Amino acid sequence: MRSAYTVLESNNFRTFLLFFFYFFLFLILALALRIIFNENIILVFIILFALIYSFLSIFFSTKISLYLLGAKELKKKDYPEVYNLVENISIIAGLPKTPKIYIIETNEMNAFAMGTHYFNYLIGLTSGIIKKLEKDELEAVIAHEIAHIKNKDTRLMTIAVFLSGVFSIISEIVLRVVGRSDNSRNSSILFLFVIIFVLLSPIFALLIQMAISRKREFMADATSALFTRNPLALASALTKISKSSHYFSQDHAAYASLFIFNPFEKSKELINKINNLFSTHPPVEERIKVLKEMVI
Repeated sequence: MRSAYTVLESNNFRTFLLFFFYFFLFLILALALRIIFNENIILVFIILFALIYSFLSIFFSTKISLYLLGAKELKKKDYPEVYNLVENISIIAGLPKTPKIYIIETNEMNAFAMGTHYFNYLIGLTSGIIKKLEKDELEAVIAHEIAHIKNKDTRLMTIAVFLSGVFSIISEIVLRVVGRSDNSRNSSILFLFVIIFVLLSPIFALLIQMAISRKREFMADATSALFTRNPLALASALTKISKSSHYFSQDHAAYASLFIFNPFEKSKELINKINNLFSTHPPVEERIKVLKEMVI
């Protein structure tokens, strides 16, 4: 049996390694661009453009995401019990201020956290999860989302999404530029190999992003158990959430990594070793098993 602290330390170290691979992949990409364009100024321009474009996209992402998800700010007078739970867990976590709370009106049972700093951190809950979970289960879910803020997961995942966006934008630029080029180097084996790597780099970046997301879910589960001193409450909540029969629109699939449970995994049969590589969350059965065996 593992303690919550062991789970935290293990997944934190693995996250560090994954970010190392991110930056190593970026260095290889820069070298590949140097081979393709053979001009430093073009290399610098493409990377700067991708960085600025991705940064601006993320800067406005929170407001856009809340709008697309149909989330409305929850006031204390609307759900005083929920607000008190969030406030209490925030104090236990040592947060300097209580995050804003948003609600999505849906029968789906789910929750999420967003933000990059204490002035814009927030958590979201669906009306379904508020109505259907017992108080200790809802407290554990809220603690899980507060844990994402405490562990700076929302910030880390913003950076991960940012880096993945950079790879995607650079790949798109290279595809368009090279497609219009009649350079004789285009026929060389090395050149073709480099082009293939650049075009596949967004997939490699996505795999790293998904792996980071899975590790941070384990960490948030363990931190929630430490905050509530009750890992079984979160295990029970995850069991109920995973059996929920309501799902978000597939138009919102891009936000899967935000939620405590991926609402777009409609059957357990879909979970296999290959699919897990592209999953934002570890298998819920594995999370529940770890929680049930956890020592506080």
